[in-house]
Amino acid sequence: MNRILLGGLLSLLMVGLGLFWWQGRAQVEEGAPPPEPLPMVSDSAEPEIPASDAGDMRGPTPPEATELTREQRRFYRYDRNRDQSITRNEMLSTRTDAFRKLDKDGNNLLTFEEWAVATSNRFEKADSNSDKELSPEEFATTRPKRKKKPACNC
Repeated sequence: MNRILLGGLLSLLMVGLGLFWWQGRAQVEEGAPPPEPLPMVSDSAEPEIPASDAGDMRGPTPPEATELTREQRRFYRYDRNRDQSITRNEMLSTRTDAFRKLDKDGNNLLTFEEWAVATSNRFEKADSNSDKELSPEEFATTRPKRKKKPACNC
């Protein structure tokens, strides 16, 4: 009986330590651009020079440039370590900045008071005529701002 009780306590202790370790691994990851396209691998050490005979009067066609699709760019925004898989921490890393803005005391816990103050301040900022009500025009100012796309990808 003592062995069963001791085994149960030890297994609960191990599970508790495992959960404590698992939750302690979380870390904030910084944004990273998508990876550079992989270079074409050839058998020789030097790149192959395209050839064309002189009677042709036209050079060889240039290689096609591969551009990342929209979905690939979205995937690589989350895949920070470029292992072609997205972990839970990588997925949540984009929301940490917004969470830290709400967490005023920096204890990694968002209390109702912290949330209520942030929401109240947002409401007061949107209520331009101070009548304690938001008109449709005032409410439209609370919409998240979209980032403008650059004119070119230089």
